[in-house]
Amino acid sequence: MAVNGFGVTEFQLFLLRRMADYHPELVEEAVRRLGATRASMREANKRWQAMVRSPRFPRGAARYAAVLGPAEASRPRRIGDLACTARQWALPLWPELRFEVLLGPAEIGAPVLNEWLVRADGAPPPVLRTAADLAPWNCVVGDVGTAFPGAVPREGSAPTRFRLDFAAPGADGRVRCWTADFTWGLLQEVREAGPGG
Repeated sequence: MAVNGFGVTEFQLFLLRRMADYHPELVEEAVRRLGATRASMREANKRWQAMVRSPRFPRGAARYAAVLGPAEASRPRRIGDLACTARQWALPLWPELRFEVLLGPAEIGAPVLNEWLVRADGAPPPVLRTAADLAPWNCVVGDVGTAFPGAVPREGSAPTRFRLDFAAPGADGRVRCWTADFTWGLLQEVREAGPGG
């Protein structure tokens, strides 16, 4: 399924465009695997931005169904007092992950509350024992939060970015504070938090 030639491949290129600031080499490899070019990645990003600004383009979950097809899974999820719905789509670039859109309650129009990559049901998470185990693109926000309880979510530097502060052993075994940066929920980098971090 595609809208004006914008389908699953183009959507993945759009996601990759936001990751290029961190790891251009990983993005280049992924773009090649899609049989695309950097120019087509930039074009996909430009086209998506134009589509979402168009009054004729669907809103909410319908926006993603228009380019990705029907959701692979749709399940209720409670966020505090809110009865939400999580819809997920498989993307070929990340077979062990799903692109998830979290929708707010239907009675308030089911707004999109969050959109990111999550671990697919049944897909084993990576073994994360130390901060050194966290490599770019090998885990998602939920993996890190589960591996290191007490992780504190922070706002990222852009709407598609997310940050977690957490304590974990370093390669030397000494527990320190770390900050992990994610784009679309996928880990991009981990760094030791500075004083007061």
